[in-house]
Amino acid sequence: MPRRPRLTVPDIPLHIIQRGNNRLPCFFTEADYLVYLDMLRLSAQQAGCRVHAYVLMTNHVHLLVSPQSCSSPAIMMKALGERYVPYVNRRRSRTGTLWEGRYRSCLVQDAQYLFVCQRYIELNPVRAGMATHPLDYRWSSYQANAYGERNNIIEPHILYDALGAERLERELRYRALFEEEMPWEMVEQLRHATHQNAVFGSEEFIDQMAIASENDVMPRRRGPRQD
Repeated sequence: MPRRPRLTVPDIPLHIIQRGNNRLPCFFTEADYLVYLDMLRLSAQQAGCRVHAYVLMTNHVHLLVSPQSCSSPAIMMKALGERYVPYVNRRRSRTGTLWEGRYRSCLVQDAQYLFVCQRYIELNPVRAGMATHPLDYRWSSYQANAYGERNNIIEPHILYDALGAERLERELRYRALFEEEMPWEMVEQLRHATHQNAVFGSEEFIDQMAIASENDVMPRRRGPRQD
């Protein structure tokens, strides 16, 4: 059965997840996280992807990006793999693959869907029991988005900029989003859409993206997912 093509539309945010092979670790030391982030910055810039949010977990990665072209995400992830995997293999005296097959992704609608995705990404360490608050986890974009910590990877989405006229106002309103209860029905929709390389959004948006991408969009269903 042929693999279903990934849905990518220029300037439409894309949630990406890539897992370690057999769910094994892909980061082993602090230096690994730092190297990956530097490679992410370079690969995103070269491929034409604006990174809005990320989290690096022990054995998987979440990214939220807006691509300039349909090919931008694939170019970025290919460049990341070609840079990071040889680095790890040299450092760990290992060979072979590091990642579990192809990365998964889904298109993300603006409005409330975008911030659900960002919160889902930056709350990942809390759900995993690795931190009590996203501020306590170093390897995510939360500090940049919520407190303005200098970060040469993050480029805020236009909806983030619309949170307030001033930087401090935007940060305050962004932090307030994390005080709200997560809409778990939407989270399950996000998980399924990412797993199926589909669309996270309203029915109308799903139809629009099917036309824009010139691909079939698989119907949504809800089911238990992790990460």
